[in-house]
Amino acid sequence: MPIRIPDSLPARSTLESENIFVMTEYRALHQDIRPLNLLILNLMPTKIVTETQLLRKLSNTPLQIHLELLQTASYVGHYTDVSHLDSFYTTFEKIKHNSYDGMIITGAPVENLDFHQVDYWEELCEIMEWSKTHVHSTLHICWGAQAALYYHYNVPKYSLSEKVFGVFEHDVLKPSSPLFRGFDDTFFAPHSRYTEVKEEDVQAVPALELLSIAPGAGVFAVKSRDNRRFFIFGHPEYDPETLALEYRRDLDKGIPIQVPKNYFQNDDPQTKPIVRWRSAGQLLYSNWLNYYVYQTTPYDLTELSKDHSTDEPDRTNSPDA
Repeated sequence: MPIRIPDSLPARSTLESENIFVMTEYRALHQDIRPLNLLILNLMPTKIVTETQLLRKLSNTPLQIHLELLQTASYVGHYTDVSHLDSFYTTFEKIKHNSYDGMIITGAPVENLDFHQVDYWEELCEIMEWSKTHVHSTLHICWGAQAALYYHYNVPKYSLSEKVFGVFEHDVLKPSSPLFRGFDDTFFAPHSRYTEVKEEDVQAVPALELLSIAPGAGVFAVKSRDNRRFFIFGHPEYDPETLALEYRRDLDKGIPIQVPKNYFQNDDPQTKPIVRWRSAGQLLYSNWLNYYVYQTTPYDLTELSKDHSTDEPDRTNSPDA
């Protein structure tokens, strides 16, 4: 089955050229089936690139998925054409009464700011609070994962002396986890960030479970024990050229940047990148959709509001609440 997208979404032509099966709204209306309702809060400035990367991973599944794209209303970036946002994106005010089987919250290039300095922090907190009763399972990526761990569990982030940048080998700490079903004992994934969460802080929260780490990049995958929230600190959805583009962008801006590790042949930026993460990235997104969304979500999504998780710390008296 395909992923269901708006007829004219730019990602459609890219995915179809790769022989990835997508379904337009028109065709989907003629199928008698309840698709999975998936919401993507896209916080990245290059929205079309991020849409395409995520849709590529989500589309390789026998499930039909109805996708909605969400942007923040409190901050609108300048890198995506307004007509694209008006055509394909909605805002929280318009969907806050809906319920969803799954949700993805992307990263954002704001990691060097304190959370409360981010322009849309209050809106993001409102969305994350709403997700408790309106989303069955939420997958958070990179800065989105750091923000969610901080908001839901008071887990802090820390600045790094040097950017974690490159493709790193990871250990699976719990091979029996359905999220890593089909994975090898070790796997590769890209990282690109200036901040981290610490393993000991995650393990200090009984409601959280550490699933994977990378010796050179730290924490990679964490989930809540009730399987309602997942936190991924790398970018298994990245395209082959993404790290190269980031590297050259920073060089052009005069920003000190190291050559991404384990990425170019012989670490030579004049050579072609070696893709080592594609299959693991595909498995991770497919496993999340299958085992933690499709197989456990209620058929009637209004039931979600009756299953409010209580595994979080009390934030009432927290100075960061």
